[in-house]
Parts: sequence; C-alpha cells; structure tokens
Amino acid sequence: MASYNPFIIAFFLALSFLNMDKSLAARSLLQTTPPAIPNLPSIPNLPKTTLPPLPTIPSLPQPTLPTTQTSLPPLPSIPTMPTIPQATLPPLPATSLPTIPSIPNFPTIPSISFLSPPPATSSP
Repeated sequence: MASYNPFIIAFFLALSFLNMDKSLAARSLLQTTPPAIPNLPSIPNLPKTTLPPLPTIPSLPQPTLPTTQTSLPPLPSIPTMPTIPQATLPPLPATSLPTIPSIPNFPTIPSISFLSPPPATSSP
C-alpha cells in the first residue's frame, strides 16, 4: 500500500499543473476588452411590445387615535447605589532584589595556529 503513495502524489501534481494553464488562459480572457457590439438594423414591421399596467396598491385603513392626550404616570425614581467600603491593604514588606552578576570582559581570543589550512601540495 505504501508503494502507491508517490504515484498518487505525482498524479495530483500533474493534474494541478494541467489546470494552471486553464486558469491563466481564463485570466487573460478576463483582462481583454470585449469587442464593440455592432448596432443591429431596426426591422420596421415588428410590433412593439408593451407591459400590462401594474395593479394599484390598496390603501390600508388608518387607525383612529384619541384626540386628547393622556398623561403617562411619572417614572419611579432610580435607587442610589450603596457605598462600598474601601479596603486598605497592609504595606508590602521591604525586600531587596538580588544583584545581577556582571559578565567579565575577556581579551580578544588568540588565533589557534593548528586550525589553519594545510599547505598546497606541489605536483611533480
């Protein structure tokens, strides 16, 4: 079963490359401007078509409103929020942060002579 896996991958890759040309062709067709449509000659003996008139929209009955304005009852007063007691926190203990040790500055690293490339061999 595992031997068919590369074949399937290669098949899907080949299909994707085949469809790429079609998508590029479609893009180039979309980017081209369409040709101008020529004016068709009018044929004199054809009857003109007309649409039937639209039906009228019936009017909806209007509700009758009372002529005297009735007053609405007053809104109830909004209750006030109770005061929340303020919490006092104890002071933080005085702690000192540890000091960060400094990195010593080393002098430049000396070159190691045995890591240089070997001398070139001469051919006879």
